Amino acid sequence: MDSAPFVYVLGFVAQGLFSARILVQWIMSEKAGKVVSPTIFWVLSLIASYLFFIYGWLRNDFSIMLGQVIGYCVYIWNLKAKGVWAEMKPALKYFVGFVLAATPLTLLGLMLKDPSAAAESLFSNEKVPLALLLLGSAGQVIFSLRFLYQAIYSARRGESLLPAGFWIISLIGSAIIVTYGIIRLDPVLILGQACGLVSYTRNLMIWKKNRA
Repeated sequence: MDSAPFVYVLGFVAQGLFSARILVQWIMSEKAGKVVSPTIFWVLSLIASYLFFIYGWLRNDFSIMLGQVIGYCVYIWNLKAKGVWAEMKPALKYFVGFVLAATPLTLLGLMLKDPSAAAESLFSNEKVPLALLLLGSAGQVIFSLRFLYQAIYSARRGESLLPAGFWIISLIGSAIIVTYGIIRLDPVLILGQACGLVSYTRNLMIWKKNRA
């Protein structure tokens, strides 16, 4: 099932949303003449991350699942920092929170029904040797840590910002994930991350120009 057409469709939809958030942020930054952190960036991030987590589960790809779990809380924090979370109607807020929390917990519960089989599919997958799994996981962790860095940086300043360090970490993590995707023969990872590399570089250029 990990190579079924609908699985790749789900992955491309998730990556499409990831690319859309970067494109919107890039356009808004170009217009503002500085790097901005629009609300839509975080909304699309949260939706895309949810879908990509499911894609990782269907692909038996631990590195993808790990990367998305790390991003969950950071996306919500930024929405809270922008006041979006507080402005949501209570029923909608609880529903979204429940879905975001219940999905990974449900999938974890399904895996724990047969831990040995789950461990074998995630960590002993012949399509993903241990060395490759470690490479992919390292890329996902680094890529996800950019949001942890962003959250700490923003929290100290009391507002949601996208600093230069965020884009530098993005470039490093993305380059590793592209390498992993090429070896893994995963078109979703290759296309999604390759598009991001251009935007990350451009945001650094905008940041440097604005700083100058």
